[in-house]
Amino acid sequence: MPDWLAAQTLLGIPLYEWLYAALISAVIYLVLYNLWQISIKKLSGIAQRTATRLDDVVLEVLQGTHQLTILLLSLLFGLHVLELPLKWETRLDHVSFIVIGIQVAVWLNRGVGIWARDHIAAINGPTPAVNPVITSVLSWIFRIAIWSVLLLTILANVGINITAFVASLGVGGVAVALAVQNILGDLFASLAIGLDKPFEVGDFIVFGEVAGAIERVGLKTTRIRSISGEQIICSNTELLKNTIHNYKRMEERRVVFNFNVNYATPPDMIAQIPGIVRQAIESFDNTRFDRSHFKEFGASALVFETVYFITTTDFNLFMDIQQAVNLYLMKEFHAHKVLFAFNTMTLNVPDLQPDNSHTGLNGSSGESTTGKRQQAKH
Repeated sequence: MPDWLAAQTLLGIPLYEWLYAALISAVIYLVLYNLWQISIKKLSGIAQRTATRLDDVVLEVLQGTHQLTILLLSLLFGLHVLELPLKWETRLDHVSFIVIGIQVAVWLNRGVGIWARDHIAAINGPTPAVNPVITSVLSWIFRIAIWSVLLLTILANVGINITAFVASLGVGGVAVALAVQNILGDLFASLAIGLDKPFEVGDFIVFGEVAGAIERVGLKTTRIRSISGEQIICSNTELLKNTIHNYKRMEERRVVFNFNVNYATPPDMIAQIPGIVRQAIESFDNTRFDRSHFKEFGASALVFETVYFITTTDFNLFMDIQQAVNLYLMKEFHAHKVLFAFNTMTLNVPDLQPDNSHTGLNGSSGESTTGKRQQAKH
């Protein structure tokens, strides 16, 4: 049997050397597989005992290792013990580099995915989240960079001149950019939203005729849930062209309201009205009085202007307080016999005496008129 194995050859190598290489490959596979399993178990125990996130990420990355990669590496290491022709050794080196490079790229790609997932998941967490737009854009950039570097490295390793290839990619990239410039414009606009952060998911914004809460900021469009219920989808480029009012970031609300009082109100009572308004506003929580003044003489009323602040951004609470202030003023004005004014108009018409000189109702008028007509005829 040994003589037969020595007599039979494959690629000029006896079969017993092939069996020896297969045995070495099996041993290497068992060693690498067990090391991989032991590393995962050790890291899992460390991750459970520590509060840091780094060991959890490393554990998840290692769990993404493919068993096929371990098998291929074991076979390649086993084949290296054979005295293969130079051509085959070079090919084995290239294949080994490709397998290792792909596995490293898979690890890096998985790490980027875990990073993006954790940052986007933090939106619903107790702490403010990183903008999902910048997270999504950066994850795509990192992944494209990883696989692009891998491709160029593999091409360079197998002996292909990548200089001309990179130059052709640059020219092609310019052509593609011109063809999809609108899409790229929205993409860079989403990147600007992520970096500048004029708004985030959950913010209530108003621009143009649109008012609603941000539901999602995508790579091309932003989705807004309007106050009437429908979803509004707006391109990021068009959105940034408008002046945006972000009410979520309003620390307090400034309220200005006017009311009119009848001109018949006595001056002494007019002087007391700002104090009544102040009492009405300061009787509620979450308010800060600023001023109340007899502003001007209106066309049909005395105009008062009041300014106060609500130390919360809740719109419903603002309306509740304003309603309570209005009711308070109505009761106080009724108690002090102060009337609210409404638009009125007074017409001053002078007295007119009736002119009967041309009516012909008395004899003298008739005769005078007849005489004038007779004189006109002569």
